[in-house]
Amino acid sequence: MSRLTVYQADAPGVPVFDSEEPGAVAAELKQINVGFERWNSPVHLAADAPAEAILEAYRPYLDALMGATGAGSADVVKLTPEHPQAAALREKFLSEHTHTEPEIRFFVAGSGHFVLHENGKVYVAFCEAGDLIHVPAGIRHWFDAGLKPDFTALRVFTDTSGWVAHFTGNDISKRFPAA
Repeated sequence: MSRLTVYQADAPGVPVFDSEEPGAVAAELKQINVGFERWNSPVHLAADAPAEAILEAYRPYLDALMGATGAGSADVVKLTPEHPQAAALREKFLSEHTHTEPEIRFFVAGSGHFVLHENGKVYVAFCEAGDLIHVPAGIRHWFDAGLKPDFTALRVFTDTSGWVAHFTGNDISKRFPAA
């Protein structure tokens, strides 16, 4: 089940908010302009479905989402424990960074933690299949899919060059292990 836990940035062990209720999660994230939705998608795909089949199956949803956000492209990111670069990719995503465009992700399968660092707080959003998260440009964050990452997500981009991170150099992610 999706969950949001919020901490003061200087107190990683003491949550100030914790909920699994989607409406409460969405309301709390909205305070920092982050969107969160649960989609009840009728799409059912095999775990080994190729990226092209995933994009085609979700095309009606993507078209609506891209039209609403002004996005220009979408792709699929899939990471499994067997991926030869799983550890390196996890390490890259674990470093706090920002983007110059919104980061929009829909979890098709699996799960991971989007961790947002805003207004002196750390928001740990556990996202799973059916969750859509929309992180505005400029919000400091990182992503932790765990030691054995296993997720498939649709990524929506405004800039057609894709995922470009601007790393902050802050080591806060080490103080807030999510997975």
